[in-house]
Amino acid sequence: MTLKVTKMNGAGNDFILIDNRARDIQLTREQVVQLCHRQRGIGADGLMLLVPCDSGKADWAWQFYNSDGSVAEMCGNGARCFARYIQKLTGAKDHTSFETVAGVISATFKGDRVTVNLTTPKDLKLDEQVPLTMGSTAIHSLNTGVPHAILFVPDADQAMVCQVGPEVRFHEHFKPRGTNVNFVQVKGPNFIRVRTYERGVEGETLACGTGVSAAAMISAKVHGFTSPVKVQVQGGDMLEVGFKASNGGFTDVSLNGPADFVFETTISI
Repeated sequence: MTLKVTKMNGAGNDFILIDNRARDIQLTREQVVQLCHRQRGIGADGLMLLVPCDSGKADWAWQFYNSDGSVAEMCGNGARCFARYIQKLTGAKDHTSFETVAGVISATFKGDRVTVNLTTPKDLKLDEQVPLTMGSTAIHSLNTGVPHAILFVPDADQAMVCQVGPEVRFHEHFKPRGTNVNFVQVKGPNFIRVRTYERGVEGETLACGTGVSAAAMISAKVHGFTSPVKVQVQGGDMLEVGFKASNGGFTDVSLNGPADFVFETTISI
């Protein structure tokens, strides 16, 4: 099978995008893994297919897969890339919408930057003491479409992302689904730096949109931040998270950042 694919990245979080509006492409888990493999395929943190929206709740819908072939409910950086991909293919002007497993996402465009809304966060938990190899550790958590654990660290450069990340991701405390793990350094008022160990990628990525959003809102709870919050990700890009505090939680969550086209090609699998 030969596929026409587009490679994009959102703040360094990279994706393969495929037009499946005709519904004539059926990928196996093994094929997704092959395409996302960085030595034997194109290389990506995730893969998205554009499909019609059967529910009628949005303009379009996506099928999203992590690089290990598992289905992902939501991805903030992927959502921005997906929106620009829709814009390019369909000629959408100022905005578009698409349905995900986590709900309907709407997007607006301004140059190469895209603002997407995120679904209403849930499952907010603060200061849970979780036993780790390095000792009992305070971990906060919030689901921003997918589950995220937040650990505040004094220096993100020194955070043991690839050692502590997997331990938290697979920890008994977060079973059965596991969690994404974010290491957050407060850089100043309403300004944080975030490094993320991503579930499904099983490693550190250069950025995680739902992760920085969770980190921003947890920072509002723990450090008194107000909207919007600027976030520097591992790839060096700056993202901006907006939100409203409401009844002890958050509503109207938005994520603004870049969404860049890298290349288009065809590949046989």
